[in-house]
Amino acid sequence: MSKLALALACTICLSAGVQSQTTDDPPPVEVRVVSGGVQGATTIAVPAMPAGEGGSAGLGRQIAEVIASDLRSTGAFTPLGPNGIGGYSVAQATAPAYGDWRSAGATALVSGYVEGRADGRVTVACLLHDVTAGRQLVSQGFTVAAADWRRAAHKCADTVYARLSGEGAYLDTRIVYVSESGPKTNRTKRIALMDSDGSNLRYLTLGKSTVTTPRFSPDGRLLVYTGTLARKPRVFVIDVASGRERLLVPGGVITFAPRFSPDGRRIVFSLAQGGNTDIFVVGADGGTPQRLTSAPGVDTSPSFSPDGRRIVFESDRGGTQQLYVMNADGSGQRRISFGGGRSASPVWSPKGDLIAFTRIGAGFRIGLMSASGGGERLLTDAWQDEGPSWAPNGQFVLFHRTAQGSGNATLYAVPITGGPPRRMPTPQGGSDPSWSPLNN
Repeated sequence: MSKLALALACTICLSAGVQSQTTDDPPPVEVRVVSGGVQGATTIAVPAMPAGEGGSAGLGRQIAEVIASDLRSTGAFTPLGPNGIGGYSVAQATAPAYGDWRSAGATALVSGYVEGRADGRVTVACLLHDVTAGRQLVSQGFTVAAADWRRAAHKCADTVYARLSGEGAYLDTRIVYVSESGPKTNRTKRIALMDSDGSNLRYLTLGKSTVTTPRFSPDGRLLVYTGTLARKPRVFVIDVASGRERLLVPGGVITFAPRFSPDGRRIVFSLAQGGNTDIFVVGADGGTPQRLTSAPGVDTSPSFSPDGRRIVFESDRGGTQQLYVMNADGSGQRRISFGGGRSASPVWSPKGDLIAFTRIGAGFRIGLMSASGGGERLLTDAWQDEGPSWAPNGQFVLFHRTAQGSGNATLYAVPITGGPPRRMPTPQGGSDPSWSPLNN
């Protein structure tokens, strides 16, 4: 590695799972960032990265393209480049000509370079500059396996987003969803996994049976989902890396709507028996399920609060679908949705302050309410939007939208501040999405 690379303030070895960080903390940049991207988006230059020792200029351009695409997707930035703008040398990565970038209309700049290593890995230097003030804000390095160069790009984009927006990272993540293909009357449904930008797509099930509600464990290593066995809905646990799966609850009972607890030790789900559907919880490794609800009707779609102390769920015990909250042991059950219409599929935000849900009335809409109930507002207004899932930083809600008539479903993400939803790239239709935690 060159002396310039060694001078980076931080090196993160992703492939080894080791992270270290030493950065100064200059005052916040005087730029206005609006998560929805409706106004005030920061103009940021993202030129192609040059090749350092053993590096590739072609790879440097690809990395810059991913960084620019990631930043654009947040709605907070208007990237310039990498096409259509000039480049720079490796030496200028740490000492850019700020006047030139000001003249180009940029208020911020992402620079860096790519180096090859003797062990076959690559190091990507990532530097962020305040062009207006003429100073460097961030200097980090990411060392990854050559095949994982996109992860370095996502990490760099996350670094830029977090530093300028003040919000947590979320771009170096994955999305699991139900891939849908074929005619409306005979859909093939498979569990699909992809990076947050739609790359590295792979399928975890073969489409031989219906699948719904895939959900990540807190460490991203496992998924729970509802499949079918002997024509009954059953909850399965699947290892993401190996594809090995097992039943959560043995026997012939109907189980569905699973979700992990924040510590990953428990799984909460619905179980139907004797004409009633109630919420149960069981150890993630198995054991005897514990019953949490017993009201007549259907109790389903449970979701833990981030501290694991409470559970929000959907119930029709009062005559219509509404949202309820209870303590994690089942005590203290109370209704929290009163905004009119029906309310379903609640999900607690990572920050613990909000609950996303599906409002059912004149169509299906994605809504938010406070964790204690009240303050309800809608984020979408299409014909059928449902199935919310939170980005790990709590600033975006992922959902699926079904087209009227065709029944085709697609994935979208909307900022909690409002604004137009952004369609997520999938090669086929998609439903029931779930956002992963940040990748390790």
